[in-house]
Amino acid sequence: MKPTLIPGISRTESLIVDRPRTIDFMGEDLLIYATPEVLRDIELTCRNLLLEHCDPGEDSVGMRVEFDHSAATPIGMQVHVTVTVASVEGRRVVLDVSARDPIEEIARGRHTRFIVDMAKAKQRLSAKLAKGAAG
Repeated sequence: MKPTLIPGISRTESLIVDRPRTIDFMGEDLLIYATPEVLRDIELTCRNLLLEHCDPGEDSVGMRVEFDHSAATPIGMQVHVTVTVASVEGRRVVLDVSARDPIEEIARGRHTRFIVDMAKAKQRLSAKLAKGAAG
């Protein structure tokens, strides 16, 4: 990790709620931003922020999420996702997260990510797969 990864840094990304981001179980008239897609967009924004402050060969993985999806956003509307580093404890990074459409805040919470060395992560995963295949 670079020394630039400090509390207070933030990133905002904008998106348009498209069909793949919506629920479909309430019919065509109620295509709204799905909670799992809100979470996905929050996670991606957090990852993109952290990648700016990772060394080559590093990335981050999510390990905890707590957020409220408090308002519906219809298909076609723009959303801004803002994430801010709240704390850095070794490789553990806690981020405050929020999302807004043009009318109101639609989500708020916290997301914890862990900075990983990709080569070490691959070794651990390979060892786990081998252990699983043997058992």
